[in-house]
Amino acid sequence: MATTVHSKNTRGGEPENSKMLQSSRSPCGFQLLRVQGLPDWANAGCVRISDVIKGDVLVAILSNYMVDIEWLLSACPLLRSIPQVVMIHGESNVSQLQSVKPSNWLLFKPRLWISYGTHHSKAMLLVYPTGVRVVVHTANLINIDWNNKTQGLWMQDFPLKSMTGITTASDFENDLVDYLTALEWSGCTVDVQHHGQMKINASYFRNFDFSNAAVRLIGSIPGYHSGPQLNKWGHMKLRSILKEEKFDKKFQNSPLVYQFSSLGSLDEKWMEEFSSSLSEGSTLDGRRLGLGEAQIIFPTVEDVRQSLEGYRAGAAIPSPAKNVEKPLLKKYWSRWQAEHTGRSRAMPHIKTFVRFRENALAWVCLTSSNLSKAAWGALQKNKTQLMIRSYELGVVFLPSMLSKFKNRYSCTEDLPLINENEACKTGAPNVKLYTLAATESMDEEEDTNAKIIRLPLPYALPPPRYSSQDEPWKWDKQYLHPDVYGKRWPN
Repeated sequence: MATTVHSKNTRGGEPENSKMLQSSRSPCGFQLLRVQGLPDWANAGCVRISDVIKGDVLVAILSNYMVDIEWLLSACPLLRSIPQVVMIHGESNVSQLQSVKPSNWLLFKPRLWISYGTHHSKAMLLVYPTGVRVVVHTANLINIDWNNKTQGLWMQDFPLKSMTGITTASDFENDLVDYLTALEWSGCTVDVQHHGQMKINASYFRNFDFSNAAVRLIGSIPGYHSGPQLNKWGHMKLRSILKEEKFDKKFQNSPLVYQFSSLGSLDEKWMEEFSSSLSEGSTLDGRRLGLGEAQIIFPTVEDVRQSLEGYRAGAAIPSPAKNVEKPLLKKYWSRWQAEHTGRSRAMPHIKTFVRFRENALAWVCLTSSNLSKAAWGALQKNKTQLMIRSYELGVVFLPSMLSKFKNRYSCTEDLPLINENEACKTGAPNVKLYTLAATESMDEEEDTNAKIIRLPLPYALPPPRYSSQDEPWKWDKQYLHPDVYGKRWPN
């Protein structure tokens, strides 16, 4: 049985399994972002933005919520010379962005159909001469998000269909094009040296072969979705994907983790609705997995106080007391512990939703979505309509997808997007997912033909429950006990 490896040094001391961490940080496109001030072992295999946006990029489409153009250009100077950069953003001060953007940039802000929604999706589409790099991640395009917080991304490169001979559309392709179409961006025409005029819009991405995508895409689009649209977005999309999946029997009634940085206004009815979606799926012999008990991983006041940023980290955990202090949430609270990745003091902005048993993973969702109705949607009209307020984007890692994941293609010669994991490289009929903290003994399971893929979930599983002294962070409360910089909150 796989067990969690704990390090006794919570201040960044190297745990016993650090060599394994360094060699296994990037399976099938899932990576953590680098964090300033961590020891080298904790940043091994992790990426900067300049590691992602690189090479002969012809067109870059960047989707995000918060954007600091001046920082972005300093962190990734290539964005000045790419022929066309399209920034799809959620900022309110558009005139400020216009005043500092380079001439090769276009700005687009999607329409918000319903009040209190945001354009929150964090993704990149980087077009190269022979392919496209798709990146789905959790960081705003600002300095602190790419340097001081625990963040994650998935990226994979896909070749032109003309290179592979594939003519059919995959689920990933359809989901991506449907999402881009729903943004209502009309596109742009780009004159590229040696490539002529390129018309870039949603349908342009049908030129690429996504048949070997390692993940499924989960998008959220503002609106009232019913009929055939009901299962297309939000938690109902995740429900429909999981419903078709077969899992190991050990995941029957196994726990769920909701890990995020901002908490919406929730009620018992919606929590049951959400857990029903995330509990879908069946065993290999056809029995339903059944409901799993959920835990919420969320930083405590003490976590924030002692974090790398001190109380300033709490500004990016914008959960008010009226949402956090609801009695119904008390049974869910669980600790952020990330010693085996060196990130216990790097406050999480990553969002992950997981079904697990000890250190074995049924599936993992990496997403921009926090735990809110606005992000995931809420059922209405006797469960015939899903109301979503915000734009979101995420990916789901499933054993069935990774078992079919075969060929290796890269848009950049020098950047291996995935490691040499045999299951990723050649495809495998039986893939099992584990955390980085699982012990070597997991390889000695009864199924010796299984291929093991370790995903870099940054936190410990199972997460420890809050003690009676632990208090979840609330950003609108006053905290007088000085942080590691001698500051109080608010300053």
